[in-house]
Amino acid sequence: MLRQYELVERVKDYDPDADEAMLNRAYVYTVQKHGTQKRASGDPYFSHPVEVAGLMTDLKLDQATVMTALLHDTVEDTLATIEDIEKNFGADVARLVDGVTKLSKIEQMPENERAAENLRKFLLAMSEDIRVLLVKLGDRLHNMRTLHFIKKEEKRQRIARETLDIYAPLAERIGMYEYMREMQALAFEHLEPEAHATITGRLGQIREQDGAQVDSIALAIKQALAEAGLQVEVHGREKQPYSIWKKMAERHVHFDAITDIFAFRVLTESQEDCYRAMGILHTTWQFIPGRFKDYISTPKNNGYKSLHTSLIFDKSMRVEVQIRSQEMHRTNGFGLAAHWAYKQADDHDGQVAWLRDLIEIVDASHDAEELLEHTRMAIYQDRIFAFTPKGALFQLPKGATPVDFAFAVHTDLGAQTVGAKINGRHMPLRTVLNNGDVVEILKADAAEPQMAWLGHVVTGKARAAIRRAVRLKEREEIAALGRKLFEDIADRVPAKIGKKALRAAVKRLEMEDEDDLMHAIGAAKIEDRAVMEALVPGCTESIEEGDAEWTRRDRAISIRGLTPGVGFKLAECCHPVPGDRIVGLRRPNDSVEVHAIDCLTLASGIDNDWLDLQWDKDSQGAYGMLRVTLYDRMGTLAEMAGIFAKNHVNVRSLQQTQLDHPFTSYEIELEVQDLAHLTRILSALRASDAVAQADRG
Repeated sequence: MLRQYELVERVKDYDPDADEAMLNRAYVYTVQKHGTQKRASGDPYFSHPVEVAGLMTDLKLDQATVMTALLHDTVEDTLATIEDIEKNFGADVARLVDGVTKLSKIEQMPENERAAENLRKFLLAMSEDIRVLLVKLGDRLHNMRTLHFIKKEEKRQRIARETLDIYAPLAERIGMYEYMREMQALAFEHLEPEAHATITGRLGQIREQDGAQVDSIALAIKQALAEAGLQVEVHGREKQPYSIWKKMAERHVHFDAITDIFAFRVLTESQEDCYRAMGILHTTWQFIPGRFKDYISTPKNNGYKSLHTSLIFDKSMRVEVQIRSQEMHRTNGFGLAAHWAYKQADDHDGQVAWLRDLIEIVDASHDAEELLEHTRMAIYQDRIFAFTPKGALFQLPKGATPVDFAFAVHTDLGAQTVGAKINGRHMPLRTVLNNGDVVEILKADAAEPQMAWLGHVVTGKARAAIRRAVRLKEREEIAALGRKLFEDIADRVPAKIGKKALRAAVKRLEMEDEDDLMHAIGAAKIEDRAVMEALVPGCTESIEEGDAEWTRRDRAISIRGLTPGVGFKLAECCHPVPGDRIVGLRRPNDSVEVHAIDCLTLASGIDNDWLDLQWDKDSQGAYGMLRVTLYDRMGTLAEMAGIFAKNHVNVRSLQQTQLDHPFTSYEIELEVQDLAHLTRILSALRASDAVAQADRG
């Protein structure tokens, strides 16, 4: 553990103007507050914040950050308060300690009960001042180094999993690769001890069998570059056991199938020398196509710069080579922390823009579980680059689609997306983007996010925004349904209902406002009788079940055809279309399910709340389902397709359901205008010699 004077000397070495007295006071304060508290290792508890402060001095961070590291557990684990911290050490340190404390409190909650509001506050603090995250990462790294002292395996596993899922990716996203690698290595050892031991053992065998192999390859690279006039440093190493294990899992292969176990780093004097070195290596040894990445011309979001390539040595051995300048190397290992230490400027704003995306995600997430899903998606790193037509660069996860790209540009653009051009060609919105694609988003002011997009978007920001928009739309539609039902309820009470009575009813029912009441009515969260009683207290006492005053009036509610809205869903058992007589089944907290009046499955909904529905007078378009049996001979499928074409119908899907010679049966989903249109199609099919039978599905 660092002694008091050693910690102060470390800070003074890189910051001669640091307030020595204030640093001493913070050190003494944390020792006194933690007192006789012990860690699982048996060490005094204050050794932990002192070691975290030491990590901050390794990064050459400012005095306030070092003091925050010293004090970061005092509010959580002692009687100290944020007010005490502010009084003794100033508002800046108190704000940083508060930000770190909020995340620590969240960690102690069960995963499904994490407080989204607290996490939102932490993310806000982190986006406004990255030092909050730097201290938290130092805190987690030191905890991982001492994790083996915790006796309960379940607790060790939970902390290791959280480190691998959340903190290591966060470290990567701000370019702190040294922290990321050590966290991954320590977490892997606890989560997969057998795999860790096996891979470590195999690496040891390789080292024993040919320990000089890494050195010989490094020497060959250095000599090839020296002959071309480049003075470089070359360092070789084996890949981390976690990195190898991850590659084995992704490729579903054994250890022996991993050919690029060795990695080499070439350090040059300048950026220009990086490209010269790459050219020399590519002409000296065969490089592997598709494995070259230029992170100098297009740095990662975290500021990481390097050239990556893979070469083939001795005809079979694959090695990964990273080429970077000495300056790039100094900042790559610790990313934003290095920028903060050396520049003390706001030039990191662009690198933490993704944190502001996290704030949007928190605001859009419905519950803690959804929030955790979205934030995990947002912080994982495996990235591709895509460009706007004007050349603006956006980094996205692999597998991203134009919808992800649109939301990355701006939430409003994502919401208004109707189409996309990729490299000048119109492409479906579910198209997976490739590195370097130029994406033009086509938008319409009246467009809205579609629930179907959730099937192909991969970014947390897009998923959160889509879900939020769909939820808001659903709430609006259900509230609109509730207003129609409320009119019927109001007609059944023995008084004329005005605004005053409605406000009183909202208060009696303990609703937030009128919209909240209408949504509750539409979502079947509240019975008609309870609403009537709230409007006119005592009015239902003499009403018996089945009385006219109690029964809902026969007032049909109109819905649209092809897109009835998220508050309604067309039943898949009968596929009603405009022209069918329809009813709705209403269940609590669910969309109204629309059925044709003669649907055989309606009997199963006898205990549900039934609504009288009708198609809107302008309704045109719905998805009709047919079951068609063709004679199994040449040309019958083409003849059926011709019937569809003559009747101007779009086939959405066609699936063969049975082959029983001489017949073949299909289920076909069609986009039709209305019942009359569907009936004409059925008549044409039944009149065809190619068709043995045709019925609605």
